[in-house]
Amino acid sequence: MLQLFVTNAGRVLSKQDLIDAIWPNVHVGDDSLFQCVREIRAALGDDQRQLIKLVSGRGYLFDGQVTVGPGGLGDEAQVPVATAGVEAVAVARAALAAEPARKRLRFGLRAALATAAGLGAVVGLAFAAPIFVPDFIFARKPPAVAAEQPVGVGEGQKLAELAASVADRLSAAVSLAAAAPVLTPDTMFPRKSPTIAMMPIVGVGDSQLVAEMAGDVTDRLTDGLARIDKLRVLAPRSQMASAVPQPVGAHPEADFVVSGELRLEGGAWTIQARMSNGATGELRWTNSVSVGIEKSDMTLQQIRLAAGVGHPLALRINAMINAGPAATDDDLAGGTAKVVIEQAMASINQTTPERFKAAQTMLEKAIAADPGNVDLAAALAAHLLRGIQMTWYNKAEVGETQRAAQSMLEQALRAKPTYIPVLEAYCRLLNTTNQFIESLVACGRVLTFDPWDGLAIYNLGLGQLRLGRFEDALATFKLAEQFDTPRTARWTWLLGAGLTLVVMDRNEEAIPYLTRSIAITPATGRSHAVLAIAYHRTGRTDEAKAALAKTMELRPGSTIANIRLDPKNASPVYNEASKRVEDTLLALGMAAK
Repeated sequence: MLQLFVTNAGRVLSKQDLIDAIWPNVHVGDDSLFQCVREIRAALGDDQRQLIKLVSGRGYLFDGQVTVGPGGLGDEAQVPVATAGVEAVAVARAALAAEPARKRLRFGLRAALATAAGLGAVVGLAFAAPIFVPDFIFARKPPAVAAEQPVGVGEGQKLAELAASVADRLSAAVSLAAAAPVLTPDTMFPRKSPTIAMMPIVGVGDSQLVAEMAGDVTDRLTDGLARIDKLRVLAPRSQMASAVPQPVGAHPEADFVVSGELRLEGGAWTIQARMSNGATGELRWTNSVSVGIEKSDMTLQQIRLAAGVGHPLALRINAMINAGPAATDDDLAGGTAKVVIEQAMASINQTTPERFKAAQTMLEKAIAADPGNVDLAAALAAHLLRGIQMTWYNKAEVGETQRAAQSMLEQALRAKPTYIPVLEAYCRLLNTTNQFIESLVACGRVLTFDPWDGLAIYNLGLGQLRLGRFEDALATFKLAEQFDTPRTARWTWLLGAGLTLVVMDRNEEAIPYLTRSIAITPATGRSHAVLAIAYHRTGRTDEAKAALAKTMELRPGSTIANIRLDPKNASPVYNEASKRVEDTLLALGMAAK
């Protein structure tokens, strides 16, 4: 992608131009494009977005001076930026190897740009490519592929450091791509992609407002479904939906038909949605979601209505695909395992060490009785990893707990490598083990199956935060808040937004997020510690002391050392900000050790 920008410097490239060039004949969503642009900006240190600029309503512009040496850009400019599989990496490496070392920086940042171009293409492919088999994720050693170290020439120490940093990222990305041929059988011989017909949601009643709202929610839901990997979406259009719900007829051109009705009653919007078999009309899924009209604008109400339907619908579609054509609705319902998981998930709210351990025991007993249940394995692995993130385990327990979670995920991924609950837990695993760059790809992979998945979005934000990408992290947490799915995890992205704002020293803005998070889940202790920092920095000393006292009540024996996050692999920018946060806690009286 960066090569495309450089060879078209000064020219606006539309999003569709970029998608067509980078991912020819592959359906990808805007998120894949946005992520590539973010990675390129990060690799170039373009935090102020002065090199790659967004031209509103038109696309992206590379606004950098490119000076071409005597050899010109040569054939390199004509090489496709990305092709299928490992070809992209092979092309990038061949082009880099063919160029003499003395020419690599003939125009400014050329070596860093060429390396970053390979990185951008590989990261983009990671989003668009099918999921790899678990042996690759956990055990199988990929073929060794060396990424040539570019040398910073003529730009000083800063350029040399940038070139080295970009080379390190490319080396990891090339290793990832080198294992791409190791694919699941379904990837080599893919099943037919299911087709969904999204019917216009009916606005019930005579109100023009309801009819318009129904149309807007239909559009948002259709757009979200169209972003799901390996799903074909048909959007039949009719005149404005009738004020009276009509029976949904057969649609043999689609595997499934999604329909619904929207009502405005009692100060809230309510959608009753359903999915039926396209040929027979048999009902396969139904769900109801309500969104209040107070304290939110119409756009937010539309977003939450679409997400409230789209999230459980995406989970259902994914479960049906992973269960296979022979699965019955009883199989998909989950039986006893679903009940156990729902009870354990309830511990996310009102979390205390006692409730957390009780939920863990519940899941462990269930999986002992049903050891092959992938849903239970994914739920228990995610629960253990959540405990590590929340520092509910002491240091002596962390290593064993992490290994247990990884072992369960290894088996679950072998059984269902494209199953959302398993991929969510894997995304969390990478964050918990401080593999932040890899976690961005893994969490993004979840979103290709469910664009409204708040748990994946939250973990994506955590990775961005630890990499020092504070503005991106804040925007990600706010996106999760907009979707508000699943609602049981609402407190997490509120805490994430509050923590990010404190790290950015925007403490007044942080306080409402933190107080709302605590109102939902008041017993974590960590939220109170972050709130204490925000209060102290804004001069609210008494409230700061009260919040810290609550932390010590909920987490006796808390010190800076035992509640801080592991700085391994975090960016220097984040670690410096984290040190300032710790200094504030010290000033408030928390012990260092």
